Amino acid sequence: MRIKRSVSLYSYQDEYYNHQLDLEGCLRETAKTGATGVELLAEQMIRRFPLPIEDEAFRAKWFGWLKQYGLEPSCYDAFLENRIFDNRTLTVKEQIKMMERDIRLASLLGFKNLRTLVSTPMDVIEGSLEYAERMGVIIGLEVHAPFSLNSTWADGYLELIHRTGSKFFGFIPDMGIFCKNIPDVVREKALRHGAKPECIRIVDECYAERVAKGFVKIQYDLNLGKANMEYRLANGMAEMMKAVKKAGGGPADLAYAGESFTYSWSDPQDLIDNIAYIHHTHAKCYNTHPDYVETAVALDEVVAAYKKAGYDGFLSTEYEGGEHLRDAFEADSIEQVRRHQEALRRAIEG
Repeated sequence: MRIKRSVSLYSYQDEYYNHQLDLEGCLRETAKTGATGVELLAEQMIRRFPLPIEDEAFRAKWFGWLKQYGLEPSCYDAFLENRIFDNRTLTVKEQIKMMERDIRLASLLGFKNLRTLVSTPMDVIEGSLEYAERMGVIIGLEVHAPFSLNSTWADGYLELIHRTGSKFFGFIPDMGIFCKNIPDVVREKALRHGAKPECIRIVDECYAERVAKGFVKIQYDLNLGKANMEYRLANGMAEMMKAVKKAGGGPADLAYAGESFTYSWSDPQDLIDNIAYIHHTHAKCYNTHPDYVETAVALDEVVAAYKKAGYDGFLSTEYEGGEHLRDAFEADSIEQVRRHQEALRRAIEG
């Protein structure tokens, strides 16, 4: 079997928001790229969520579109909204009930994979595994920067997999953990907002040094904010901020310096080591040039690791560069997704 290509409809959020595309339009554009899978954020793309999914007529329309455009469901992106009340967090029992709702909705739309965020408590995941198995839906924890595989953070979830013996929980790596550079669109936005070239250079050199030396990986901690700050400090944030301030850095410079920690570099060997637990992948992209080179993610190295490991799941384009353009330009997500899908195709088939 071979690696398959998918598109996350999150990628088309600008066109969807501006009413250039509706849900069917997003599916149509996905098919035009040659992708065969579709990843859905139902809460974003289905008006009056979740009611339409309960409607047989809507589901008939959904499956009709999939057939028409030659697509299959690759992953359902869920959000555990455990703070819907001002005065309290949902109980574990309430959170499990919400997770089971999303698993059922995913199943109704034909999805076999469900993405959950790192903020999902481990006991909620464990409490949902029996239902996930009954519904045939695998819960995938997104491994998004600053988190990483082959780390004490990941070890905690691997222990859950081994202890329960469940085949219905695993990882969904996000390629933002394989960035050799800070995305160029982020740098250009910082300059538009008044960042100084000298301060940009300092931040870029610090990032390059982290890549060369190897990032200190984030540690497992129930307090994600604390873990994130310790990760940043362990990777030289204090020293970098001091250098930026010494160079006369203002708000735009400091913002760029801080944002540099939302990207990271991991050895693609991490994918090979954990391939048995990887069921889907976010092929994050920020700016793919006309020559089909993604400017931050080491796409060829990452795809090579997936091929070596024998991965036969989806690589799902997740375009996120538009958020760094909206202050000055109109994002062309359709063209960016097209380019990235072609870059994926070349890497997979090369």
